[in-house]
Amino acid sequence: MEVPAERESMDVKTLISLYSNKLWNRIVNILPFSHSNFLGKISNLYLQAIRSRSRRRRPSLPLPLPSHSFDTSESNARKAYFMIFERGPRAFITGTVQFIRESVAQGSSLQLLSQSASAHISERITILTSLRYSLATFLAQVYMDIDKFGEELVNDPEKSLSSLLVTINGLFSKLEAAIGHLHATRQSDSSVDGSYSFPLVFEKLPDVNQEGSQWTDCEIRDAINLIYQNLYKLDSYLSILVAKHRKPRKLTLYWTRYTCGAVGLSVCSVWLLRHSSLLGSNDIENWVREARDSTITFWNDHVEQPILSIRDELFETFRKRHRSVMELEDVQLTSNSLHRMLLTFSEQTQGQKFPENASDQQMLEIVMARYEKELMHPIQNLLKGELAHALLIQIQKLKLDIETAMLELNQILRANEINFAILAALPAFFVSLLLIMLVRAWVKQDTRAEGRGRVARIQRRLLVVEVEKWIMQYQTCMDQGKEKDAECMFGMVLYSLDRLYRAVERHAKATGEWLCLRQDIVDLGKPGLKTANKLIVTARMERVYDCLLPSLKRQ
Repeated sequence: MEVPAERESMDVKTLISLYSNKLWNRIVNILPFSHSNFLGKISNLYLQAIRSRSRRRRPSLPLPLPSHSFDTSESNARKAYFMIFERGPRAFITGTVQFIRESVAQGSSLQLLSQSASAHISERITILTSLRYSLATFLAQVYMDIDKFGEELVNDPEKSLSSLLVTINGLFSKLEAAIGHLHATRQSDSSVDGSYSFPLVFEKLPDVNQEGSQWTDCEIRDAINLIYQNLYKLDSYLSILVAKHRKPRKLTLYWTRYTCGAVGLSVCSVWLLRHSSLLGSNDIENWVREARDSTITFWNDHVEQPILSIRDELFETFRKRHRSVMELEDVQLTSNSLHRMLLTFSEQTQGQKFPENASDQQMLEIVMARYEKELMHPIQNLLKGELAHALLIQIQKLKLDIETAMLELNQILRANEINFAILAALPAFFVSLLLIMLVRAWVKQDTRAEGRGRVARIQRRLLVVEVEKWIMQYQTCMDQGKEKDAECMFGMVLYSLDRLYRAVERHAKATGEWLCLRQDIVDLGKPGLKTANKLIVTARMERVYDCLLPSLKRQ
């Protein structure tokens, strides 16, 4: 009876787990402090990791939880690994010390590290989500107010511009209050050092300028400069706050690998120093000389000489084409001489006149028949008969066959010389092809939406999908009467449209589609346009414009 493959796989995993446990227990028993509680906890962590891996399930459809909720599918060991190994050297030291202390103190160190990791990540997600909500709301309010003042700015620019500046000043005050509330609630219990050391305070317009009277050009210019100052303060504040709450950078996440690489590089540097002329060794110079000689030899044998040989053979063939003609003429002369000899012999022996175009094969049969007859009395016929004449004809025929064979062999050798030269150049050709492929892959590795490759095209299409998603969430909030949340969703629509605008501008200008595509993007940002019409516009954008088409349809 055949054992199912799944059951056999489970048996193999069970055996591996069993022998791994025995090996670990043997190592623990050998150590002199094997009965300490710390090693016991490490052993339990190891066994739990193996059992969790053996019970790992395939991913399936997730539950309908909020998209910003913390992913609870991560194991405690994975969270502890993040807290110790993926937050930098300082966190590695503090996390290791904390883990050892909790292990020695009979506490659940892994559980505490897991809870610390959850709190660490949750706090940052909460802060960044709140910031995004406040900034998106601010952006939506500014955009809607400018859209509302649009016609008035054209008809009465002096009065409407002052009103718009006052309105924007009030929106800065609301944003300051929203971020200030976040600053007040998180200042006491924050786990991020120095993240709330100073509040965000914007510059405000003087009360005299907010009374609605006629503004002078100087006052308008000062108000505009004040808005620029507030934007600069906001950018500085956010750059610090986001840098402290963002996901660790790649250098921080993989600092252990980079450290090991740096140590390995240091060891290699010491080894190279020992073999360098600085310490009286000529090994490096000899290696460099051998590498240079090998490179020159490879270049000469597989690149330069084969190419020169191919070139010489090709040009030699054209230059010596007249020699081939002369060789063919030599063969033709021998053939004509044989034909005349056969014709003379046939006329003499047959006693009749043969035509000039008589077949050589027919006349050769006459020669062979007379030759066989003459051999019956070889000595007599050699002196008085036609035996000597027939022998000379056969020698002439053999000469013709040899010349024909040599001509064909010469042509074959010439063709093979070119083939051998091409085969000798194949290694260099494949190396060059590999280098070209690597350079091409490096040039096209730009995966941003502004790039030219297939991945960049996919990113641009995903930006359109993101715009559709935020538009639908905006409409959902409006249907549920959540106007504040709807303002945030509209701000996210504007943010996605700005990214799409910058991503497609260069490509659309190259194809002559920019004017139409720009107008569609502007229409998607209009607050008064209905959601159904906006979704129609996004569907048309994905279907019509070349810079947003899939790669297959582009052909």
